[in-house]
Amino acid sequence: MGSRHPIPTPPRTSPSSVTPSRPPSSLTSAHFSPSSMAPAPGCRRSHASSSTASCRSATTQEIGVPCAALWTSSACGFIGYRSYRQLMDRGFVPFKDEAQITDDGYLDTVVEGIGGMCAGMRLRDFPSYIRTTDRGDIMMNFVLYIAERLSLPTAVLLNTFDELEGPVLDAMRTILPPLYTVGLLHLHASLVVPAGTSLDGLGSNLWKEQDGLLEWLDGRSPNSVVYVNYGSTTVMTKQQLLEFAWGLADSGYPFIWNIRPDLVKGDTAVLPPEFMSFLSGRSMLTTWCSQEKVIAHEAVGVFLTHSGWNSTLESICAGVPMLSWPFFGEQQTNCRYKCTEWGNGLEIGGQVKLEELASMIREVMEGEKGHEMRRRAAEWKDMAIQATLPGGPSMANLDAVIHDVLLAKFYSCTDGNK
Repeated sequence: MGSRHPIPTPPRTSPSSVTPSRPPSSLTSAHFSPSSMAPAPGCRRSHASSSTASCRSATTQEIGVPCAALWTSSACGFIGYRSYRQLMDRGFVPFKDEAQITDDGYLDTVVEGIGGMCAGMRLRDFPSYIRTTDRGDIMMNFVLYIAERLSLPTAVLLNTFDELEGPVLDAMRTILPPLYTVGLLHLHASLVVPAGTSLDGLGSNLWKEQDGLLEWLDGRSPNSVVYVNYGSTTVMTKQQLLEFAWGLADSGYPFIWNIRPDLVKGDTAVLPPEFMSFLSGRSMLTTWCSQEKVIAHEAVGVFLTHSGWNSTLESICAGVPMLSWPFFGEQQTNCRYKCTEWGNGLEIGGQVKLEELASMIREVMEGEKGHEMRRRAAEWKDMAIQATLPGGPSMANLDAVIHDVLLAKFYSCTDGNK
């Protein structure tokens, strides 16, 4: 294969390409819009919204209607965004010149004293919108605006569980309205939405799923397959695509790789014929798949991910360790917590090299560090399932926010009209 040219760092994302993650719509509509419960005379309806709809929170506050906001990203990501103003006040942000944006040495600068964040946070570990020299940067100011206005709703729901993000949640409770951890929402949906129904068919994928992957996995040994998916919006260069491709091939392990047609920035994602010949049938290349089902298959041993929150939670539920290549937003923060706090992840550097990638895959699949990551991943899986089971804390929190917050005035009105 020979030597390869250095790879540039992942490209920055324009505001128009940012797509916020969303919870399963079937679950939120089923629980938060009880059409059979019309308000009594003189009572106002309650309101539930995503965290980005802060104007609605302000409006409902003015007219006295209870409002619960759902923060769909991680709690550690929220504290990362909320810390932007402190980073500005301390002179870290905006960056002094363009060179610092891609300077690994500068990005490794440790920032101590950010309440709620883990020790040793580096500039590179904060959500990526701080990487600008413009104090008026649209995305940096927008996410700070949203994070600071999360204090407006009557209550805040988070798609996480207390054991996973306890210290961060404790910090959030000191600055926000009452918090309710209701995660993991995709696991809730699998428990309460009947299979085969119209709700079950809604889904949230942005790409058409390919069939046949589970059957292909059935013929593989447990923990022997590498699953690769960098999400629905991440893009890379042609050279990065080749480094990932040959790194996967050189690892010696079979793999499934979701390669979207638009994965390569400004071009179509196409792999060379010699790469396909080299694999000799030990890979499955797809455009998209049912990720939750694939990750949960016993054959999958490691997940190469961009560290989006939905993908992170699906991997935690499946007990699968992760290799993370974060792209933008709070993915960098999620990656940091996997590597240093949760013990179920390793970070792939932005300057990905095929030799390093192949080595990291082998380490996770068969090495001592990989064994410990698998042990931690299994522990997180058990805790996630326990949190989400019927009668567990997540379901109890969901019931509490509905009855004690959203419907509190409804019950008080109906009691007064008896």
